[in-house]
Amino acid sequence: MLLTFSLEVETIKFKNDNKVIFFFLLPALLFWSIFLFYPIIRSLYKTFFFTVHNINPEFIGFGNYIKLLTDPVVWLATKNTFIFMIAAVIFQVGLGVLLAIFVDLIRYGKNFFRTTFFFPIVLSAASLGLLFRLLYNYDAGLLNSILEALNFEPVLWLDAAKALAMVMIPTIWQYVGFYFVIILTALTKIPNSLYEVAKIEGASTFQRITKITLPLIFQDIRVCIVLAITGTLKVFDMVWVITAGGPFDSSQVLGTYMYSTVFQRRLFGYGSTIAIFIIILGVIVTTLTNKFIGNRDVTID
Repeated sequence: MLLTFSLEVETIKFKNDNKVIFFFLLPALLFWSIFLFYPIIRSLYKTFFFTVHNINPEFIGFGNYIKLLTDPVVWLATKNTFIFMIAAVIFQVGLGVLLAIFVDLIRYGKNFFRTTFFFPIVLSAASLGLLFRLLYNYDAGLLNSILEALNFEPVLWLDAAKALAMVMIPTIWQYVGFYFVIILTALTKIPNSLYEVAKIEGASTFQRITKITLPLIFQDIRVCIVLAITGTLKVFDMVWVITAGGPFDSSQVLGTYMYSTVFQRRLFGYGSTIAIFIIILGVIVTTLTNKFIGNRDVTID
């Protein structure tokens, strides 16, 4: 009987806790509803209309979606976005992991490297984009000035063949430090006793990294990969400042194409369709990523 009474008391406490939890979650829920869910629903509604300058919308059903499927610029922007994804995983996350492991191996100067590698994230993407645009300038850019000083011909860095690569370089460079800090923090959680035992047993530095370090930080690497992939779907400001998606749409990504469709061509209905496409693509890519590199049991050989 005493046990039953205790269970009833615990149940009442749990119900009261649920009310308190909901009370504290309510402001966040309202914020998300106003600034996330409502805009998505509103954009979804606009996709069924042909709207120019947001005046006199004309209902066209799935017309915007049909146009999306037949728009070559959309598929070029999608291809460029996937190229960004691959580059982000290989270089952003890959370099972040390598730098974190190297810095973790040194005895002195960790705080210096942590600050140095993280510093580009503090700068706005627009300012970095302007900086690299000046670097790429044909007439007075730093890169061509160096080439001319070495008696080489100046290069048109932002032509159709090289524009995508040129905007990828600063975008990737800016966020390497972000993943570096995440991985370096994960490395601090690994007990030193594991490395000491491995060293006593004759394991080399490479073996300690591959057999102990990487397996124990796999979940952190997985989080970084998901963040890098989803982050590429939001790439906009760096590309827009440097090339605005040009020349001839060669560096166009989904974010820049959506922006130009809405705010330059003033096609609100079609721009909303591109936005919904980005959301759907993000959900699909994130789901597939979590499926292929999902939770795994950590095993140390």
